[in-house]
Amino acid sequence: MAKQSMIQREKKRELLCLKYSNKREFLKNELKNAPTYREKLDIYKKLEKLPKNSSPVRKRNRCWATGRSRAYYSDFGLSRHVLREMAHEGLIPGMRKSSW
Repeated sequence: MAKQSMIQREKKRELLCLKYSNKREFLKNELKNAPTYREKLDIYKKLEKLPKNSSPVRKRNRCWATGRSRAYYSDFGLSRHVLREMAHEGLIPGMRKSSW
């Protein structure tokens, strides 16, 4: 289980991403269409004033069951430990443990 502080930090980042996504998208489009270099610099300064944690690049994928960030399978939203346990119990449709 991951530290609760790290899980809460990720939730806060997710909320900030949602809050500022429209503004960030608007500024990026404006930056692409700016005719002069001076205008681009002004728009870029506005973009820099947005909170750093509102950037989607800073989000980290985490297992929804344990909060583990490493060994994350994006198809299932689980870490390898939980994925293996759930596959053994038959909780994931179409998945079973291979044996030979």
